[in-house]
Amino acid sequence: MENIIEIKGLKKSYGSFEAVKDVTFNVKKGEIFGFLGPNGAGKCTTISMLSTMRKPSSGLALINGFDIAKEKDQVRQSIGIIFQENTLDEKLTAYENLILHCQLYHVDKNVREERISEVLEMVDLTDKKDKIVKTFSGGMKRRLEIARGLLHYPKVIFLDEPTVGLDPQTREHIWQYILKLKEEAGITVFLTTHYMDEAEHCDRIAIIDDGRIISMDTPEGLKNGLGGDLMELSTENNTKSVEIIKERYHKEPKIKDGTIVFHVDKGNEFLVDFVKSFEIPINSINLRRPTLNDVFLNLTGREIREDTQAKKEFVETSKKKENR
Repeated sequence: MENIIEIKGLKKSYGSFEAVKDVTFNVKKGEIFGFLGPNGAGKCTTISMLSTMRKPSSGLALINGFDIAKEKDQVRQSIGIIFQENTLDEKLTAYENLILHCQLYHVDKNVREERISEVLEMVDLTDKKDKIVKTFSGGMKRRLEIARGLLHYPKVIFLDEPTVGLDPQTREHIWQYILKLKEEAGITVFLTTHYMDEAEHCDRIAIIDDGRIISMDTPEGLKNGLGGDLMELSTENNTKSVEIIKERYHKEPKIKDGTIVFHVDKGNEFLVDFVKSFEIPINSINLRRPTLNDVFLNLTGREIREDTQAKKEFVETSKKKENR
């Protein structure tokens, strides 16, 4: 497949601090690409460079064939952006915000009304189109921003935590529309999220840590890379149990929140023999397939949910560094 985003040796420094270190990867046209990383990993900085909001220190990045440093206007015409921070004009109505976006992005006059009706219906705001945005709840503003970002059918759409704070039904409706756009219009989706069910929609996922890409694969490939199933158990003596598991089964168990966790091959077979032969009383035991959160934790030492809690502080710190 043709690459819609091409990145080679991309770097961003703030004085002696390297936020992004020699990042290289491609995104294929029409795929949903997930970008995950713990707080301070360089995820936000990379996306800000790709969306022309920040200038790279060095390296090359092309979006839809246009250089992010030399052809900013063409790049901006090729992308849509939905960031967490509210960027709506709250003095205008919902409709006025959308029609202004159509004008800025040169959406054909013949299809503007149809597009506006379509996206308003998708986010369940049709009956609010003539209401002033400052009267909207936080969730309604978020839905309107998502509608606005999809309005001009961009070649690439950046979704930074696009559905955070929305109810499950609205999240599902938005994803149905995003998947429809991908299939029918060939739009490429560049996604960050802490919802693991959303990450499962991705064709590929890149995990970034300390400014570098440390792993990239399909969701299933990343999970298979952990090796086998995950065994979770608690016993009468977890410390002693860990020692036994290391010596007898040659595993590397970890204790998390009072639960011993380790990987096993052929989990169903292992479970039967383990329960029969383990001498320390078992309080609870569970066998499951690895999740993307397990992958994230294994590679970065952090859970994906920890990232969103500290994200706002990181963004503000980065802005201060950018302004120096």
